[in-house]
Amino acid sequence: MDRIWQWTWDRYGARYAWATSVVAFPVALPIYLLLLSLPIVAFEQSDRYVEAAAVTIVAVLVLECLMIMPGHRSMRPAERWAAGHDVDRESALKGTYTYSRTTSSVTLWSSGLWAATLAVVIGAMAEATGPRLVQYAIIGAVFGPAVQLIAFHSIVESSLRPARIALTAGTEIGDEMPRSRPTFAARSNVAMVAVAVAYSCAGAFLALVIPRAAEMPVLCVVIACAFALIFAVPTSVALGFSPSLQPIRDLASGAERVAAGDYGRRLPVVQDDDLGALAASFNRMQAGLAERQRLQGAFGTYVDPALAARLLQQGDDVFTGERREVSVMFVDIRDFTPFAETHTAEDTVARLNALFEIVVPAVVDTGGHVNKFLGDGALAVFGAPNDIEDHAAAAVAAALRIHQRVAQTFGSALRIGIGINSGVVIAGTIGGGGKLEFTLIGDTVNVAARVEQLTKTTGDAILLTRATVDALTSRPGDLTDRGVHVLKGKSAAVQVFGLAAGDSGLPPDR
Repeated sequence: MDRIWQWTWDRYGARYAWATSVVAFPVALPIYLLLLSLPIVAFEQSDRYVEAAAVTIVAVLVLECLMIMPGHRSMRPAERWAAGHDVDRESALKGTYTYSRTTSSVTLWSSGLWAATLAVVIGAMAEATGPRLVQYAIIGAVFGPAVQLIAFHSIVESSLRPARIALTAGTEIGDEMPRSRPTFAARSNVAMVAVAVAYSCAGAFLALVIPRAAEMPVLCVVIACAFALIFAVPTSVALGFSPSLQPIRDLASGAERVAAGDYGRRLPVVQDDDLGALAASFNRMQAGLAERQRLQGAFGTYVDPALAARLLQQGDDVFTGERREVSVMFVDIRDFTPFAETHTAEDTVARLNALFEIVVPAVVDTGGHVNKFLGDGALAVFGAPNDIEDHAAAAVAAALRIHQRVAQTFGSALRIGIGINSGVVIAGTIGGGGKLEFTLIGDTVNVAARVEQLTKTTGDAILLTRATVDALTSRPGDLTDRGVHVLKGKSAAVQVFGLAAGDSGLPPDR
């Protein structure tokens, strides 16, 4: 039926309510004709079958009008939108929900009165007596609502699915419109009871009509099987329960997409029951996951990916101060102040970004963490927040990679100095008033900064302290002892080593 409704919407969207009634007419007619009208004629042993069929056809057309007309005004905005008029989509969508609710409630009580009237008219045509007509009215009053309860709501909801999907395409409207109360479970239970009532009533009536049923009780089994195959399966399963499974299938496919990391497609919220509310909840969950992914992407842009991942995992449990054995690396651009003074702000920022496009990947690829950008330099740490077994070797590898990439990219147009020191630091978050920062505290950081400044004196591109050299599991053969130096703010002298990295192009500053 889904393809039929979609075709009907695509072709007759401007008159959709009436078009769906035309599609539903062949479904409703056999039920009332074969299970109500003709059995009454047969029971009265009349020959007015043709007249009964004609009356039933007209009566079913009247029933279609009774179902369509009360809510048709609510459906008009969606039909006008389908015709190409400028109609607010949210109002049109809301009208489809009003239409289905109005149609369902009106049809339920009107079908009892309508079926009772039809049964009485057919009985009168078959020349039934007064008491019989009363009994036929009771049969119709029970049979009509029972048939509607089996599948009518599902038929209306499945028929409105193409319209609601079209109205919500590319938007986020409609999530608040479905009923939030558990209507699906209640409706399913009511539908099962209605199936039992409708077909038990019709089956018993038909058994009375067939004379040989009194002589051959096994005919009851034949009648039951015939009802199940001809009426119960098509109306109860195909029209009643199957359409309700489509939102479940949508949910299953949506869950598979989300599991694969696709948060871009919303579920169609087209069912006016708790399945529709469930689809809306799924969309809100998906939006939350997409927001989380966006925030993680933002963290990955403004914060080191390793730190961002740990922050997202820990939530409110931010880093507490802890002592870590790490290697600290400072990278700085030589003579950058004159460059900034003679170039535009855009050129200055572009030059810094070009350098950091080299520094950040080199640090991250070797397991380190870029902790801060310091104007024309950067502070990187190896061993915090994530543990690195050989942090000194990782720092040296990153320094060599940075120096080589800078030389290849800029040549002599940009010169850098790198200082590395190893030791114990306190790593943790500091701050207040809603502003926190992961930072490193300790003498190890200060010495690394001073050693980087010392490259201007020694002329080396990369300088290592004795502590870093001792922390290396394998000492490089191209180290040059630059002696012991007294660093600013330090009472004890520090021995440093130059690390050959090709032609540095960095003569000592005078």
